[in-house]
Amino acid sequence: MPHTIAVAGKGGVGKTTTCGMIIDYLCKKKQGPVLVVDADANSNLNEVLGVEVETSLGAIREEMAQAELKGAVPAGMTKADYAEFKFNSALVEEDDFDMIVMGRTQGKGCYCYVNGVLKTQVDKYAKNYKYIVMDNEAGLEHVARGTLPHVDTMLLISDCSRRGIQAAARVAEMIGEMELKPGRLGLIVNRAPNGELDAGVKEEIEKHGLDLLGVLPQDEGVYRCDCAGEPSSKLPENNSVKTALKGIMQSIGL
Repeated sequence: MPHTIAVAGKGGVGKTTTCGMIIDYLCKKKQGPVLVVDADANSNLNEVLGVEVETSLGAIREEMAQAELKGAVPAGMTKADYAEFKFNSALVEEDDFDMIVMGRTQGKGCYCYVNGVLKTQVDKYAKNYKYIVMDNEAGLEHVARGTLPHVDTMLLISDCSRRGIQAAARVAEMIGEMELKPGRLGLIVNRAPNGELDAGVKEEIEKHGLDLLGVLPQDEGVYRCDCAGEPSSKLPENNSVKTALKGIMQSIGL
């Protein structure tokens, strides 16, 4: 079974940027192949990684629905065969990692169907990879629905504010309530000035009993990449965030 890493946290704390750098770290260590799962309906992990994604599972699901309405399923193919063919096309293959993007369906309604498809695809491909890294949306819906076979390492990402820590603590509580039982659950605090935490933030972390794995500094290079729409995972290896993250990953045995 692959080692699965799930990244979670509230929106706007740099969760996806951190996830992209984790993937880059694993690939640079030649720890691949890595299966990357973008389970955020507002998908943009591919931009952090510098990967062009032509479609998503959600978009394919809408395309298939339209094909059925118009009777455009190719002759000689069952609906099941057509679905398998189309969903297979959602796997983006790169040199060191492959990627599946969940995306979103159009209009109203829950993501039950497309999440089920995502789980099926992950289950099908999982055995071919050493690592699976999944970027979640603000909640834990996909983890709770069993999209991953098992979460070995759950990384909670927060900014360096008390409110951010409180949000991460609520996610940790949800993980306990849902009995997800990851092999390891830890906190990474992002965007800390000079890579240092205020005493009040440290107090909040201790108050909630969170396992602080490390701190990532506020970084001009990451900020500029975000502004320019450039892949922050491609920043030089001596970048301050990459250096700090490398230390964190090594400290937890990854």
